[in-house]
Amino acid sequence: MGYRKFKADQLFDGYRLQTGQVLITGEQGEVVEIVPEEEAGADVQTFTGILSPGLINCHCHLELSHLKGVIPPHTGLIEFLCSVVTKRGFPAEVIQEAIAAAEQELYRGGIVAVGDIGNTADTAAVKSRSRIRWQNFTEVLSFTDANAAEQVVHYKEVAEALVMAAEQAPVPHRTSLVPHAPYTISPETFRLINQATAGQVISMHNQEHPAEDVLYKTGKGDYLRLFEIFGITESPFPVTGQSSIRSCLPYFTNGQTVLLIHNTYMPEEDVIWANLYAQENGLELVYCLCPNANRYIENKLPPVEQFQRQGCRLVLGTDSYSSNWQLSIAAEMRTLHQEAGIPADVLLQMATSNGARALRWEDALGSFEQGKQPGVVLLAADFSNAERLL
Repeated sequence: MGYRKFKADQLFDGYRLQTGQVLITGEQGEVVEIVPEEEAGADVQTFTGILSPGLINCHCHLELSHLKGVIPPHTGLIEFLCSVVTKRGFPAEVIQEAIAAAEQELYRGGIVAVGDIGNTADTAAVKSRSRIRWQNFTEVLSFTDANAAEQVVHYKEVAEALVMAAEQAPVPHRTSLVPHAPYTISPETFRLINQATAGQVISMHNQEHPAEDVLYKTGKGDYLRLFEIFGITESPFPVTGQSSIRSCLPYFTNGQTVLLIHNTYMPEEDVIWANLYAQENGLELVYCLCPNANRYIENKLPPVEQFQRQGCRLVLGTDSYSSNWQLSIAAEMRTLHQEAGIPADVLLQMATSNGARALRWEDALGSFEQGKQPGVVLLAADFSNAERLL
């Protein structure tokens, strides 16, 4: 049997950092065991840095890869959204070339699974050949109850195209319908998505800007600028007098795992409320942070310490090339390590075992446990680089 043996300055097994240990894998990349260096024998490959299981990117928009460098940084979220809506139309061949290049960047950077948002099936062809696992989040937009059923049917067709592409893929994929955000989904649309996603993994952009709460509390605010692009002159959503998360999370009642994305302006009282709601209503709540995208758009980091204080399960995402300089989970870890002081072992867990569990692929990915095939990644100690070894 053709064993491979890996050693680096440190080894992260998915849960903790260790030194003096050697990872042994089999011919198919499956984990055989971790042993002390003195018991590993000959032919050990030695590296500088941290050995880690493959990285999990819980939030990306691969289909927007052609927007790299199109939207300038630090415009603020409302202006950014208006730009995405009005500038995303490019020739099909340009879109496909950008998707293919971005998929390769993700793969080379050690990412083994992605929670990927899509309003279209533009990524289907590339994903059908990809060695990355894709949790496709087919993202519904529907501002009014009158259009809810029609829009959900449309996005189910998009989802089916991704499901068909997955049948040819070399690794497992999964697809589910998801709401885009509280400012684009009507009450009936939320209800239809809830019915369609019982027991599934879903995601929702959450509290990226203070205007999101203003919209639900008053029916006013900066999101009205975005609605004008769609010919909507006033808020189509119910005024609840509460924050957006308190207004929208109760639509979900079917045992979903809900990834809340960004959370840049989420106050701690809403975190406490959301965690309690999830606990009492059979939901699994995961908080996905995309710090470099938050820096790109709002020049602000999410309140990481409050999520840690409340015991939230944290994972990482890159967002898309429309709102980031690169698609690197290592770069996301580096930002949180340098600017928020998050310890290396905590960041590595967010990027591996936490992410695998969030996407429900912990049986195969996220940790160096016997029989798993999580991939092997070499990270620089300062997270300045990530390289796929296996």
